[in-house]
Parts: sequence; C-alpha cells; structure tokens
Amino acid sequence: MIFIDLTPYSCPYPLVKVKLLLKELQVGETLHVLLSDHGSRRDVPLLMKKMGFGIEIIKDESHCLSMIITKTN
Repeated sequence: MIFIDLTPYSCPYPLVKVKLLLKELQVGETLHVLLSDHGSRRDVPLLMKKMGFGIEIIKDESHCLSMIITKTN
C-alpha cells in the first residue's frame, strides 16, 4: 500500500497526483489518500468511481477525507 498525504494541496494537484500514482500501481494494489481541499474531496472519489477503481472511505471529517483506492484494471 502506498500512502500519500495531499492535505496541504488544493485542486487540481491532488487529482493529478492520484491519477499519476495509480498508473504506477499493479492491479490489486492500493493507494491510501488524505485530502482536505473541498474540490478535491468531491472530485477525486467521483473520478475514481467513474474510472472503475475500488474506493473505501475510511474517515470523512470536516477537515480531512481519508480513503483507500484499489486499482482494479
């Protein structure tokens, strides 16, 4: 599992960084992501679902979203 804390960054950087990291992963590997920016908290999970990746929200608080993305394809 790769862990990345993107809480210091605002959209679109977190979305771009997540997409680039997922390209490096093998099918079945996971990426644990922390997000704080409102736009990224909305856009990253939506795009990951649209792209067919597995998503598990670990924690969704007002200041931070923690999720695990699984590469499925």
